[in-house]
Amino acid sequence: MQTPLIDYHNGIYAFDAGYVRPLLAAIHLIESEGRAAFVDTANFEVMPQALAALEARGLGPESVDYVILTHIHLDHAGGAGVMMQAFPNAKLVVHPRGARHMIEPSKLMAGVEGVYGQERARRMYGKLIPIAAERIIEAHDNTVLKLGSRELLCIDAPGHAKHHIAIVDRQSSGIFTGDTFGISYRELDVSGRPLIFPSSTPIQFDPDEMRASIERMLSFKPDAVYLTHFSRLAPPAELGRRVLDLLDRYVAIALAASEDEDKTARIRDGLTRLLLDEAHAHGCRLGDERILDIWHLDLELNAQGLAYWLEAQEAV
Repeated sequence: MQTPLIDYHNGIYAFDAGYVRPLLAAIHLIESEGRAAFVDTANFEVMPQALAALEARGLGPESVDYVILTHIHLDHAGGAGVMMQAFPNAKLVVHPRGARHMIEPSKLMAGVEGVYGQERARRMYGKLIPIAAERIIEAHDNTVLKLGSRELLCIDAPGHAKHHIAIVDRQSSGIFTGDTFGISYRELDVSGRPLIFPSSTPIQFDPDEMRASIERMLSFKPDAVYLTHFSRLAPPAELGRRVLDLLDRYVAIALAASEDEDKTARIRDGLTRLLLDEAHAHGCRLGDERILDIWHLDLELNAQGLAYWLEAQEAV
């Protein structure tokens, strides 16, 4: 089902990818002087929505110069292959650590199957399509992309993953943050105020790197941040400080589970209590069951990421 195009009136647009459930994953379209770029791709089912977004702007597939991946987790990169097939002039922009997995995605898929199981992974992501090396731009720190009259600055943004970039659009004073700045679902908004949480998804979560990345993003003094989960938040300064505070609480929850035999379960219980406490304090009127239904996958993955990080610390 195609969803309406969200117009932020600055050359940036968003649409719901239709991935798993409504309002889970946003894909952003940037437009300048008839040229276009997509930021993140969700999964292989993305093309009807992507083509509809271009058509709504009077653009065609040949207008797309870039498909930009904030990182290569498949809720962000699973549709890259089908997009690159459809957009003949596009280059794929990805962190250097992720490029080889876009060229030869078998190891990437195997890792996802390890998390979700083979049947579910293939149902969610289909068959990943390899992308030719000559169509890939490796976005090293401070890589600048020209899109019409816009300049898009790619910066290294680890913490959620080591293969993560953020994209600074100086024209709009906005930053596309993938998952490093956090996740925020619109169902939990209260009077337009968002509730935001860090994403500690396995297996490369690092709280120190995440803190440094968020502080670097805030140093640009952006007017807005554009999260993949889910889209525009403004103003970001106070939200960034909130994410940093919650990041400390994530670490405390993980450290408190260090002696438990089932660290992941203990951490998940702690994250669940934190989420519900924060939602209640925020004034959210949804029932606890509905809140946990919206966040259930994130709670599980965040707990796994914190447990993995904790075990890595203990091994040092």
